[in-house]
Amino acid sequence: MLKKTALHDQHQKLGARLVDFAGWEMPIQYASQLDEHHAVRTHAGMFDVAHMVVVDLHGARTREFLSHLLANDVAKLKTPGKALYSCLLREDGKVLDDLIVYYRDESYFRLVVNAGTADKDCAWIAQHAGAFDVTVKRRDDLGILAVQGPQARAIVEGLLPPMLAADAAALGNFNACEIGELFVARTGYTGEDGYEIVAPHARLVNLWEQLLAAGVKPCGLGARDTLRLEAGMNLYGQDMDESVTPLESGLAWTLALTPGRDFIGRAALEQQQRTAHSRQVGLLLEGRGVLRAHMPVRFASGATGEITSGGFGPTLKRSIALARVAPTDETKCEVQIRGEWQPARVLKPPFARNGKALI
Repeated sequence: MLKKTALHDQHQKLGARLVDFAGWEMPIQYASQLDEHHAVRTHAGMFDVAHMVVVDLHGARTREFLSHLLANDVAKLKTPGKALYSCLLREDGKVLDDLIVYYRDESYFRLVVNAGTADKDCAWIAQHAGAFDVTVKRRDDLGILAVQGPQARAIVEGLLPPMLAADAAALGNFNACEIGELFVARTGYTGEDGYEIVAPHARLVNLWEQLLAAGVKPCGLGARDTLRLEAGMNLYGQDMDESVTPLESGLAWTLALTPGRDFIGRAALEQQQRTAHSRQVGLLLEGRGVLRAHMPVRFASGATGEITSGGFGPTLKRSIALARVAPTDETKCEVQIRGEWQPARVLKPPFARNGKALI
């Protein structure tokens, strides 16, 4: 039986088309995926992401533990509320998951991990936490609601308790604040500004209803996917997984090879850095058609690759993709669509962000 978030009844009331996503019955779209996409780029949209899992870590050596556990360096987290994006790696450098870590104080850090990998993530984290006397607490009592778009912050702030609203309004990018049971982070997965709100499930339902009344458009996983693709953001299970490293997935920027810091997977990554390896690129289709995952890519030099994520970018009105390709500096390639090779151009993502096309 599929699991359901606390907002499931709300989705049914709005006539959402529900699908199986990582074992959860989630909305793929409501009336129009295209309208949902444009609402986030031009006004404000909200997403039920309560299937994602919050994990709280407590203990005097939590920072030391995370320095060992994560590929990015938590030494960058210097002020309460500051957030960091990182990969969780195996010893061979392959990606177990991508996550966000929030610094609350020296004995309390918060992680948010993906729904489909939550069980293995928590087991992996717990396996390594014991050596550092860190307590791992999975917060299934909490859910997450994302509100994104140029008007998202102002609308959310109008619904928060005054003190929390003031704190939220003062947040910089990738920072969070909290009062009581409400945790508000200026993070997101769409390429737009906004908040991700962590709260007890009943509080999320109430907030959803308030946002709906304030004119925020409910958005499904379909729009979330086209938005994150335009923003050049990876999707776990497609653009990276346990078969590749961050170096092959456009995530080298998340690796902090700080001298003297020995994190899980570092030795394997340093070895891979010394050899030729595939890399992630962005693609823009020059002609007609739609780029899709698993389509073959070829270059004049003989280098080849494969699309990992692709689709139509509504903001661009063009078809775009992320692809993993063999080492090459060529800026033109071909993609096989329904048996025919179509020309495409290599670009560096993002393709769109903050309401604007970047190509």
